[in-house]
Amino acid sequence: MNSYGALEESGVAVVDFSAYLDGSNKQGVGNAIFSSFKDVGFVCLLNHGVPLEMIAKIFGATKALFAQPMEVKELARHPPLGTDNRGYSSPGREKIRQPNANGDVETPRPTVPDFREHFECGSEDSTEIDNIWPPADVLPGFKETCLEYFWLCYGVELNLLRALALGMGLEEDYLCRIHSIPDEGNQLRLLHYPSVPLESLRNETVERIGAHTDFASITLLLQDEVGGLEIEDPREPGLYRAIPPVPGALVVNAGDFLMRWSNDTIRSTMHRVRAPPGSETPDGMIAERYSIPYVSTNDAKTVIDCIPGTWDAERPKKYEPISAGEYVQKRQAASY
Repeated sequence: MNSYGALEESGVAVVDFSAYLDGSNKQGVGNAIFSSFKDVGFVCLLNHGVPLEMIAKIFGATKALFAQPMEVKELARHPPLGTDNRGYSSPGREKIRQPNANGDVETPRPTVPDFREHFECGSEDSTEIDNIWPPADVLPGFKETCLEYFWLCYGVELNLLRALALGMGLEEDYLCRIHSIPDEGNQLRLLHYPSVPLESLRNETVERIGAHTDFASITLLLQDEVGGLEIEDPREPGLYRAIPPVPGALVVNAGDFLMRWSNDTIRSTMHRVRAPPGSETPDGMIAERYSIPYVSTNDAKTVIDCIPGTWDAERPKKYEPISAGEYVQKRQAASY
């Protein structure tokens, strides 16, 4: 089965975003995104506005960083607190899993480590969190490439939110107004999953990423050719279906914030990373994997509450209001 066939089986819509960008069918694109978010919480976006050259450039920067010796990567070490989401984290330091799909921030941390390393950064204009960069003389241009890609993703984010708002029957800029300050919460993550023995994954000695939902509004994900992303089938809980990589595409998923804003009209779907079929090497190892998520969140002081029109007397609100900052801090602190 090819990538498009697997996506069709999973229920994830493949949407050509150019019809929104050129104005030829804004409403149709918005409807398609909203429909896929309602059904499975994911959509595969083509022609999203990030050039292929930029995608190759950010993957190149990612591989260059993780190819460095540990002592070099540790020069940009992630702070001890999980809430300070900047810098480099070595394999096994972060643990992500939750046993249900309701964004439960009180879930105990897992005992099985996620075997991956990652680097996090955000806007240089943040007044809350400073970026932590590796030395420029070791990785020339790394910082500039990350920031260039970050701001391109922010542009995609705003256009996607506008399209989604149309699909939801809202004013086109409704969702953008509550995502207007990217300096504080939005982040870019560079992920590297080192090669590991297949047996270690089978016996759950280690994981790549355990099943979880994303805490924010939307995630824009680049996958390399290895793949491994799986999402839970909402029609068959406990069954996970592969979301194979499509060259040049962004895999977009809705997070807990959109789920709460929409009073569960939109799904924040459990997903994980496993070893994809055919990735085992002759010596029993699983090929290394790279992926690059950009995470969009709400302004920290924004109160996450159900959007008018998503609730009434017959369908009451399912969630108590909570500030975006408080929710994010709880989820991040539980990961370390």
